[in-house]
Amino acid sequence: MSAYKEKMKELSMLSLICSCFYSQPHPSAICENDDMEVKQLDKRASGQSFEVILKSPTELSADSPPLASPPRKKDLCLDELQKRLEAAEERRKSQEAHVLKQLAEKREHERDVLHKAIEDNNNFSRMAEKKLNYKMELSKEIREAHLAALRERLREKELHAAGVRKNKEQREEISG
Repeated sequence: MSAYKEKMKELSMLSLICSCFYSQPHPSAICENDDMEVKQLDKRASGQSFEVILKSPTELSADSPPLASPPRKKDLCLDELQKRLEAAEERRKSQEAHVLKQLAEKREHERDVLHKAIEDNNNFSRMAEKKLNYKMELSKEIREAHLAALRERLREKELHAAGVRKNKEQREEISG
């Protein structure tokens, strides 16, 4: 595959160079290499078109370089596989422990925030209760003071009425 990619890169450069030198397309193959042949097809409205014919490995000549095969994975022995598996398990356990630690820290933080909110709520409730009791006491004292003032005025009116009655009786005794 890599040899094919390399040839395609060479081909695009070759096509560019050929199109500069030859204004008319060649009727036969433009490029012939050991492992592929390039033929130009009829010119189309969209541009030039080519046919790339790859030769099979059996058709290649003996002096052409062998096609590169993809690198093979080296054979792994059972011990190596076991070590890799154990390392992956250790990484998984480490990551799991890290996630559990983060969750525990998050829960602890949430508990602290909740405890603080409950404490603030209790403090607010105590302060509200104190203010309410203060206002009730103040209201009670105001009512008592108002009642005391009314009693005092009533007592003064009764004294005044008693004085008026006494004066009236004295006038009646004198006029009498």
